[in-house]
Amino acid sequence: MTTPLWCLLFLACWTHLLVILAIGPVRVIPTLLGRARANAFPADTPHGPDWYRRLLRAHLNSTENLPVFAVLIVVAHLAGLTVGDIEWLCLAIAGGRVGQTAAHVASGSHLAVSVRFTFFAVQLLAGAGIVALILHHSLTG
Repeated sequence: MTTPLWCLLFLACWTHLLVILAIGPVRVIPTLLGRARANAFPADTPHGPDWYRRLLRAHLNSTENLPVFAVLIVVAHLAGLTVGDIEWLCLAIAGGRVGQTAAHVASGSHLAVSVRFTFFAVQLLAGAGIVALILHHSLTG
């Protein structure tokens, strides 16, 4: 398996892990133990501690970005890019996602938000780099 595919699998697993960490202890366990009803967690109502809400938002960020990354990997492959062309960009996206999640969950402070934005910018730039390589490779044959 190639590094881009490993990164894609890693990001899918990362997204699932965030669900397990967020929803498991706060929603599933209390519901299974009869301490909360299954419908006691409406999406449009804040509930739970701050870390929990930040973790839910980090999960949503990961969920939103996973299909975009998957499309980039598939299109790069179909365009005939070699793994070496995009390998380090894929690693930057995966590392940036983990960094962004960690900063997101750690705190809502100004510094944490700035760090989170920096990791997000890394992902955006790396994704733009993959797009540029796809276009270059496709246009120059």
